[in-house]
Amino acid sequence: MTKEEKIVRYRKLNQKVVPGEIVCAGSSLMEMFPVEKFIDEDHLDITVYNRGIGGFITDELLENVDVCILDLKPSRLFINIGTNDLSDPAISIDRMIANYDRILSIVENKLPDIEIYMMAYYPINYEAAAEEMKPCLRVRTNGKIAMANKAVQELAERHHAKYIDINDPLKDWDGNLKAEYTIEGMHIKEEGYRAIFDLFMGYAKEPRWNV
Repeated sequence: MTKEEKIVRYRKLNQKVVPGEIVCAGSSLMEMFPVEKFIDEDHLDITVYNRGIGGFITDELLENVDVCILDLKPSRLFINIGTNDLSDPAISIDRMIANYDRILSIVENKLPDIEIYMMAYYPINYEAAAEEMKPCLRVRTNGKIAMANKAVQELAERHHAKYIDINDPLKDWDGNLKAEYTIEGMHIKEEGYRAIFDLFMGYAKEPRWNV
C-alpha cells in the first residue's frame, strides 16, 4: 500500500474514532509497532490509534498532520518522526528539528490540552544489516541517532512535552539494536516491539499531567 493509499484509508478510519484517546504518529517504525494488536491480546482497557506511515519524513507528516493527528482529536500523542530524515544525507538534523518544531506547534495550537510524548529514535545494527541496507546505515549511524535524540530531547523541553526513551530492552551490550530483534538492521521484528511494549504502556496509562 502506498503512502497516498494509507492516507485515504486513515481518513476513512478517522470518521469512526472516539475523540480524546491516544494516537501514535510517525514513520514505518511507528506504523510497524503493533500496539493495537498487543492491547487486544493482553485484554487491556485502553484505546490507541496507530497512524504511522512508512517512509514518511518530517515534511510529509507536516503536510498530513490533520489525518495522522488532528482529525482524531487525541488527548495524548506518541510521536516518532525523523528517522527517514536521518537516512538522507541532504537533510540536516537542524532542518529535521525545524520541521518537527512546526508539527508540534500546529498540534499544540489546534489541541491545547494534548499531552505529547516524543520518543527516542531506535538504534540500528550495521553488522546485522542486509547488504542492501548497509548504504543507508552508513548515513543513519547510531552516533547520528544519538545526536538527533539529544536535539529531540531539547525540543521536547521547549514544548513542555515528555521525551521518553524505552530503547534499553532493544539494545545489545554495544548499544546496537539486538540482532535477533531486527529484520534487516533497521526495522524491528514483532518480538522486539513486544520487549518494549510494557514500557510504552507505562506511559500510555499514567495519569494525565497536563492539567
